Amino acid sequence: MDSAVRRNKREPSITIISHRGASGHRPEHTLGSYELGARHGGDFIEIDLVSTSDGHLIARHEPEIGGTTDVAEHPEFADRRTTRTIDDRERTGWFAEDFTLAEIKTLRATERIPDIRPDNTGHNGAYEIPTLQEIIDLAGKLTAELGRRVGIYPETKHPAYHASIGLELEPPLIAALHGNGLAGPEPRVPVFLQSFERESLAKLRETELPLVFLMGTQEHWRPFTTPDGLAEVASFADAIGPAKDLVIGRGPEGTLGEPTSLVDDAHAAGLLVHPHTFRSENRFLPADLHSGADPTAYGSFAAEYEEFFAAGVDGVFTDHSRHAFLAREIFLEGD
Repeated sequence: MDSAVRRNKREPSITIISHRGASGHRPEHTLGSYELGARHGGDFIEIDLVSTSDGHLIARHEPEIGGTTDVAEHPEFADRRTTRTIDDRERTGWFAEDFTLAEIKTLRATERIPDIRPDNTGHNGAYEIPTLQEIIDLAGKLTAELGRRVGIYPETKHPAYHASIGLELEPPLIAALHGNGLAGPEPRVPVFLQSFERESLAKLRETELPLVFLMGTQEHWRPFTTPDGLAEVASFADAIGPAKDLVIGRGPEGTLGEPTSLVDDAHAAGLLVHPHTFRSENRFLPADLHSGADPTAYGSFAAEYEEFFAAGVDGVFTDHSRHAFLAREIFLEGD
């Protein structure tokens, strides 16, 4: 896709990506969270995809599901607690790939960070674990109801790991996209496909959809943040999803720093920039934007959005879509 055409087709000018839905208000990766994120102004439903043992794609933050479901309360699954090494990190718990979809559907979602979002725990047990197809159906329903296109933004989660256990994520994702009219240059609702692994993006290129290369703050991502590195990224992706500290870092006291050249350099390479992840609680904000000592209280989140919007980002991953929507409205009115 030509980069100039790609940039002209943005809708709207700053994209709001509902990160795991409205995960600041509902347990993440649930249909309730996704729907609320769209109703709060989100342009895209962001989805982390993992696989069940029978090859179905479901939405969970990680293959390990003990931290986001009530699986520990199911004695029939006690013997499935185990330890796995995923991307050189040892994890202990219950893993989606050890369950069929039918078994997954007996579980219910729980809040992942209850110490920061205690109100969300009131929704523990209210929602099933959704499949990719259920989320696609929801996006279509909301598009019709809200009178604007609500897109999807799936991530292949640990795709190399899934491939190593015989559960590749890309083939069922590609099949679902084609089966729902969501592949090709003109999908019926907008779609971005994202991954931290370039090999996964290469497998997804056949969809003709925009691809997003995710970047963390670890040292091995640094080469990709240079002009030469971004030119390389542009050879296999259409956008970057950098950790937001790569766009505007933190000062020595944890305060919000000055913008780096990343946005301008990425744009020069023809790449869109969608940093992650914006959250409104003091716990996640720069120190100078805190509203007090309570880590669960909202701080001056609008000021953070304003600085990133002014830096030229094309979109934001956010746990609080309503806050991002209002900040965008204020910023664009000011422009």
